[in-house]
Amino acid sequence: MSFSAIIGTGGYLPDRVVSNAELARTVDTSDEWIRSRTGIRERRVAAPDESTCDMAEQAARGAIAAAGLSPADLDFIVVATSTPDLIYPSTACLLQKRLGIRNGGVAFDVQAVCSGFVYATGIADQFIRAGTARHALVVGADANSKILDWSDRSTCVLFGDGAGAIVMGASDRPGVYLTRLHADGNYAHLLEVPSGVSRPSADPHIRMHGAEVFKLAVNIMGDLVEETLAAAGFETTDVDWLIPHQANERIISATARKLRMDMGRVIVTLDRHGNTSGASIPLALDTGIRDGRVRRGELLLLEAVGGGFTWGSVLLRY
Repeated sequence: MSFSAIIGTGGYLPDRVVSNAELARTVDTSDEWIRSRTGIRERRVAAPDESTCDMAEQAARGAIAAAGLSPADLDFIVVATSTPDLIYPSTACLLQKRLGIRNGGVAFDVQAVCSGFVYATGIADQFIRAGTARHALVVGADANSKILDWSDRSTCVLFGDGAGAIVMGASDRPGVYLTRLHADGNYAHLLEVPSGVSRPSADPHIRMHGAEVFKLAVNIMGDLVEETLAAAGFETTDVDWLIPHQANERIISATARKLRMDMGRVIVTLDRHGNTSGASIPLALDTGIRDGRVRRGELLLLEAVGGGFTWGSVLLRY
């Protein structure tokens, strides 16, 4: 039986750093208010002419290099994003062209907001297990700043821009043990951009009911970890690193407490990145690998919850 395994990671953050102090000059907030409620100190914001595909390309090239491959070795590309460059073609097809790949197999986008990378990884895992893909590039990339209302304190302090990527390949042993993916559209109103192509409105910005999202996310994240580990036959103590979606430090801490996990076993990049949506988990994973904390052979649990509502997890041996 064939499994999939991560063989390379990459990440990219825009040059511009926006601090809490800078935001406090334009909206009614302060560094203390933001940090105490979210854990965020700063976030990155894409340049006006910098797109989601621009960021995805940089992260992808880093992951491909780390895997010791060339773009021509890829036969599967999936980009998880809520902020595509265009309505169509997909950002994945645009990225495929940027990488110089011709007749390069499958390329498509996944839209599951902050859970998008987990969804995309689950899809790539199935393609590799089935033997229909050899090397899969999975990218999470979002330019959230393009859909923020910078006068809305409840959202503009939370989000940032960036991209993260992994290359997955076939392996004779896990790799990915399992993925668990869920959705419930009954919670759609809690976190949304209330405008689209077939249902346009005058408000094309992120809107969120923060208190309700917080409560739901805490419950979902804790239950999801327990569900995932039970399905795979592991205990919490077996997990070397929890790599959660970087939405709010209080959500991350509450999840760790519920699972009796020390925060020293949790990768946190929220303070420097903010909530980068689909890029959140792969950026945190790449950070942990490149700074030497995450090592080969360790058991990693990735989990996310996002608008939709969507949520999901990946349990893997790095």
